[in-house]
Amino acid sequence: MLSERTTESIVGLFLIAAIVALIILAFKVSGLTSFFKPEGYEVTATFDEIGQLKVRAPIKMGGVTIGEVTGIHLDPTSFRAVVTMRLDKKVNDIPSDSSASILTAGLLGDNYIAITPMYNTDFLKQGSDIQETHPAIILEKLIGQFMFKISNPGTNNETTKEGVKK
Repeated sequence: MLSERTTESIVGLFLIAAIVALIILAFKVSGLTSFFKPEGYEVTATFDEIGQLKVRAPIKMGGVTIGEVTGIHLDPTSFRAVVTMRLDKKVNDIPSDSSASILTAGLLGDNYIAITPMYNTDFLKQGSDIQETHPAIILEKLIGQFMFKISNPGTNNETTKEGVKK
C-alpha cells in the first residue's frame, strides 16, 4: 500500500496537471495565444466598407471555414480598409482571380468574408492580393435610404436619355 506522503504527491501532481490543462484550454478557446497558430498563408484584400468586420472573423468558401481575419488597417493613401487573412494551408488551390465579399451571418449576425472562386489557373499564395472585392452592406444605411424615399415621395432621381432629371 502507498504511504500517505506518496498518495498526497500523486494527487498534487494530478491537480497541477488538471490546472495546466484548463489554462491551455482557456487560451485555446479565447484565441489569446499564439502557441497554436494554424499553418497557412496570408493574403490581403482592400474594401471600401468593412462594416463590423473584426479580427478573427471567419473566412468561408462554400459555407466552409477556411481561415480567419488576422489584421485590419486603413490604407493612408486610398483611405480604404485593408484586410489581412490567413488561409489554411490545406486550401492552396484558390484561383487568383477569386472575389471576396463581406457578408453577415443572419439578419443581425457577425460579419465574415466569403471567397468566391473563379476560373484562373494561377492560385493565391503567400502575399497575394485579392483584387475583386464587394463591401459590406450596412443595414442602417439601407434603412436610412428607405426612410428618405418614403418621406419624400415626390423626388424622383431617374434620368431621361438626354441626362436630364425627370
